[in-house]
Amino acid sequence: MNARAELANNFFPFHGGVHPPEHKNESTGTPIMAGPIPKQLVVPLHQSIGNIAKSLVAVGDLVLKGQMIAAADGSVSAAVHAPTSGKVVAVGPQLVPHPSGLLEHCITIESDGEDRWIERNRFDWRNADGRAIRDYLRDMGVVGLGGAVFPSHLKIGGAKEGLDTLVINAAECEPFITCDDMLMRERAVQIVEGIKIVQQLLQARQVLIGVEDNKPEAVDAMRAAIAVCEFPIQVVVVPTLYPSGGAKQLIKLLTNKEVPSGVRSTDLGVQCFNVATIYTIYRAMEHAEPVISRVVTLTGNVERPGNVEALIGTPIDDLLAFAGNKADSDAYIYGGPMMGFEIPGTDVGLSKAGNCIIAKSGALFPPKPVEMPCIRCGKCADACPAELQPMDLYWFGKSKNFGKAQERNLFDCIECGACAYVCPSNIQLVDYFRFSKSEIWSAEKLKKSADQARERHEFRIFREEREKREKAERLAAKAAQKHDAAAASSDPADAERAAKIKAAMERAAAKKVEAAAAQAGADPLTPVDPDAVSVPVSEAVAAPAPEPVVSQLDPEKAERIRLAMEKRAAEKAALDALSPEEKAARDAEKKAKIEAAMAAAAAKKAEKAAAQAQQDKSE
Repeated sequence: MNARAELANNFFPFHGGVHPPEHKNESTGTPIMAGPIPKQLVVPLHQSIGNIAKSLVAVGDLVLKGQMIAAADGSVSAAVHAPTSGKVVAVGPQLVPHPSGLLEHCITIESDGEDRWIERNRFDWRNADGRAIRDYLRDMGVVGLGGAVFPSHLKIGGAKEGLDTLVINAAECEPFITCDDMLMRERAVQIVEGIKIVQQLLQARQVLIGVEDNKPEAVDAMRAAIAVCEFPIQVVVVPTLYPSGGAKQLIKLLTNKEVPSGVRSTDLGVQCFNVATIYTIYRAMEHAEPVISRVVTLTGNVERPGNVEALIGTPIDDLLAFAGNKADSDAYIYGGPMMGFEIPGTDVGLSKAGNCIIAKSGALFPPKPVEMPCIRCGKCADACPAELQPMDLYWFGKSKNFGKAQERNLFDCIECGACAYVCPSNIQLVDYFRFSKSEIWSAEKLKKSADQARERHEFRIFREEREKREKAERLAAKAAQKHDAAAASSDPADAERAAKIKAAMERAAAKKVEAAAAQAGADPLTPVDPDAVSVPVSEAVAAPAPEPVVSQLDPEKAERIRLAMEKRAAEKAALDALSPEEKAARDAEKKAKIEAAMAAAAAKKAEKAAAQAQQDKSE
């Protein structure tokens, strides 16, 4: 029996997975080294999956190591801190490590070489409430260091009912990456202290640490560190299989709980943290250290592969020079070979998501074969850990049938690349899935913008109508005052003026009646009794819409017109009587009814399509 088999514990396999060449031994021969302090650090402000942090400094400001230079913007965000002491020399868009190659806001700091810390005050987390702890972790810039950079404060806090299982993700399944392995080997005690903190905050009843069986030294170090723990904690060794480090896959491996689509793991009583994230939580809670550095693997076509604790913002050029980059390196992968991407340039600064930098060469990464047509062999479906049908998602993406792709659970794809790895046609399937997702996100963004524009337009119409109505009421009140004054006066000129006002009002009322009758379907040339529309001037002025008289029309038609106009007048009066809040509620109710009808129609359509598919299958 080999060493890996001896380490294996009880586990629950997940569907699919692949086992590419590991390439891990190259970077585990030396301990973690302290990275260089560069002359300049380019610190990206977008260091989480949420909002971009808001800059707190300006060009020319002097900063100290650990000083907050950008504050979190909202709850789904994280603060950014100065990795070393120095002077801010630029604040603005710069190239960042991202597959798009687009510019993002960064703060460039010129190091003074002194590396002076800001004054730090330890946080009394044991006596703080959940909200204070979450705010503290947000302001310390703690995010997931496994690659997703999800703000950790959103996953932690004072849980009232407690958690069933806390899962520590130490699988590190992707080839070439060894930063978590070395972190466990050298800093297992600090990691376990961080686990104790999180376990206490979440009130977890048990802790499971998942480690792949290709890390025996890390397993031994972690087991020695947990030997004195007073709560249930276990190191579970799982087989080396990519992507066992995926959150849902590791939860399945350790607990046999499958997290369904659209369901959070916490709904099943499980929460998952990366082992490096746990270490930064410990440093923040016990030593008041914000996240200003991380362990990063430097490997591939370099002379001295290994792991370096590098400052956030360190230019990739400096890290490659530190590792001895070879002259024939032709590109550089940020992350692992399965889920990483080629960086647009080596002058970009290291971000919190940067767990590995691989120097590519023709020997390590031969040119990709030419993409061939899909033969629908089904190997991609066998390898998919999310149990999707990648060949169908590929066709839907290629034909831009994004609705069908969503129906087939496109957003359950974790973009691990296992499907593309086994594809005999060499189709880069993940690229198609990313394209589909981006198009759907773009369409949703456009729809949201259109909805906001429609709401603004509707409010503008409401405001204009309200202003017209208020203006008409003011004019009517003013005219009524003039008429009353003229009627009460004994001056013949005033009496003549009052008579003219009365005649004008009667003509206006008659015109309104004719217009209303025409709108209701009556012939505008039909004679109307002038006496029937004669109303007192004061009433004509005060009333916005005088009662129509249609006595000279056909009786049946006149009755229809009268009823229609009364109904319309009642509806208008009811609408005018509503407050803006009531109108908004009425519009929301109407919109909800429309959406419900659309959802019902979509469900009916889906049932019909399923029935048709079943019929086609039976034939």
